[in-house]
Amino acid sequence: MTTQEASDSPGTIARHVMRAQDRATLATLARLKLPDAGGPYASLVLVALDHDASPILLISTLADHTQNIAADSRVSLLFDGTAGLDEPLTGPRVSVQGRALPTDDPRHRVRFLARHPSAVMYAGFKDFAFYRVDVARAHLVAGFGRIHWIEAGDLLFDARRMAALADSEAAIVRHMNEDHADAVDLYATVLLGRTGEGWRMTGVDPEGADLRRGGEVARLPFDKPVRDAETARAELVRLVKRARQSA
Repeated sequence: MTTQEASDSPGTIARHVMRAQDRATLATLARLKLPDAGGPYASLVLVALDHDASPILLISTLADHTQNIAADSRVSLLFDGTAGLDEPLTGPRVSVQGRALPTDDPRHRVRFLARHPSAVMYAGFKDFAFYRVDVARAHLVAGFGRIHWIEAGDLLFDARRMAALADSEAAIVRHMNEDHADAVDLYATVLLGRTGEGWRMTGVDPEGADLRRGGEVARLPFDKPVRDAETARAELVRLVKRARQSA
């Protein structure tokens, strides 16, 4: 953990863990027709995050977890940030509690499918639907003795003044991938220590950018929040200059 991360608030640390993951463990309450009705039922789901860090899901109405949600919308999502650690229990993880509610916001669809390109082939099926988790609180374990309950107001990023960024996000991502693919590779390999070429940007939010190369994802954090296309461009230019100086 960096010095900056160590000084961040629990809500900021938890949000960073969440934004770095492209999947989570979803816990729902087993509906009446399932064995052990009312008990916990856990499953693996792909996830994207809205600009405020609210989780977005694309799940099949035929799946048990979706049918559980239809009966009781209360859910918990575990975001595991411990991958690759010799001692996983020293690493960060976040359990988010809230209600999973259907969403027809086209921006949620675009953001999810950019994060998970392979989902495009089934996103239009009638038995699939998008959900947004209305967050109530989260539980952060950032290592031994670093344990916090966090209310939604302290976890979620207040993106209401950044609506212009959400409106420009698709154009920013397209521009970076089509015209500055070399910069995206530099972000991943020099600034984030990843390997290989062919990294693509999949999203930009006020706190950073999401990158993907095949099945691998990476998170590029910004030093300060951006609010629109102009400030995002300035931050991305600054970061690629830093990468070129370090290469």
